Amino acid sequence: MQPSDQSSEYARSESGSDEGRLARTLVWVGVGIGVAGLGAAIAFTIVRTIVGSRRPPDDPTSLRIQQLIDEANSLLKTLDEQRSSA
Repeated sequence: MQPSDQSSEYARSESGSDEGRLARTLVWVGVGIGVAGLGAAIAFTIVRTIVGSRRPPDDPTSLRIQQLIDEANSLLKTLDEQRSSA
């Protein structure tokens, strides 16, 4: 083996080492991004569950409106039944 062969072999091994180091770094960056994404998804789910469980109390006005809507629906149903029977 001549000295020029040894230097080119050394350069190839260094290049392979750099590529391996870069590949390992990219894998760990990908793992880190995945873990961060998973943590964000879990946090979002927890916050959404907590906020969704806290409904504001029904105020008297909205209850009265709902009663009127229900009454109107029942009157319409009765009217439809009377029309279909006549």
